[in-house]
Amino acid sequence: MDKLKSKDLISLNLLSIEEIELILKVAEDLKKGPRNTNYLAGKTLAMIFEKSSTRTRVSFQTGMYQLGGEGMYFSSQDLQMGRGETIHDTAKVLSRYVDGIMARTFKHQTVLDLARFSTVPVINGLTDYDHPCQILADLLTVYEKKGKFKGLTLAYIGDGNNVLHSLIQGCVKVGMNINYASPKGYKPLPEVVHEAVDFAKGTGSKLKATENAHEAIQDADVIYTDVWVSMGQEAENAKRKKDLKDFQLNGELMKKAKKDVLVMHCLPAHRGEEITDEVIDGPNSIVFDQAENRLHAQKAVLKLLMS
Repeated sequence: MDKLKSKDLISLNLLSIEEIELILKVAEDLKKGPRNTNYLAGKTLAMIFEKSSTRTRVSFQTGMYQLGGEGMYFSSQDLQMGRGETIHDTAKVLSRYVDGIMARTFKHQTVLDLARFSTVPVINGLTDYDHPCQILADLLTVYEKKGKFKGLTLAYIGDGNNVLHSLIQGCVKVGMNINYASPKGYKPLPEVVHEAVDFAKGTGSKLKATENAHEAIQDADVIYTDVWVSMGQEAENAKRKKDLKDFQLNGELMKKAKKDVLVMHCLPAHRGEEITDEVIDGPNSIVFDQAENRLHAQKAVLKLLMS
């Protein structure tokens, strides 16, 4: 297998095990090989951002440059999409100009609609529902550090958000166990969990839900956390901090974990909230390795979809 079956990369639950394995293999090869290539020479990627970004913008734009192409940045103020022009029309027009579209949006339906009406590949750079490119980079990082997925357990603590949705989808696809600890009112969507449980029957992955952070991390090989207050949730700031305060990844919690446990965070981190300085900067942290791997995993996606 040397191509993805799908035209687009929308969610990990829409990829086969073989497609995820292919992306990770190509990412490994690109990371080891020459930094600059001509796989996408003369090609352009329209990058649509409804949400501000550091890693997504820089990694996609750099990735296109290193593959010989060019990334074009558009904020919500630069396009008429969803304001003076329908998503349908924007997708049709951009398809006449560019070779691919990456969108980082609030509503997941926006990315679905772009993919439906576009004739070029569409990549989900993040939505309120999921974050597939981040988790592809995370899987690449775990494999680099551990050399396997089967038999490993990843523990996620905190808000059951878009990152957790993609982590659940990704872990069950590669056969990794996942424990997730979130308080009431902050659970992942039931449909994400139910679909993953069904798929896990074929890969042997085990899912465990708890409301106790200590319980989640005890047998974990990887501990993962994310911000408590994401973009668009600023009005809930005080409530979220109060509700999630027992899910902070700190030195005390780390004492309950394996000595060689890996610590991950998709960034940006709100230091002192969901994670402390001593943990994110500590010897178990691979946070900045996974940030780097956004570049390599996304280059693999770009090459497989656009070359």
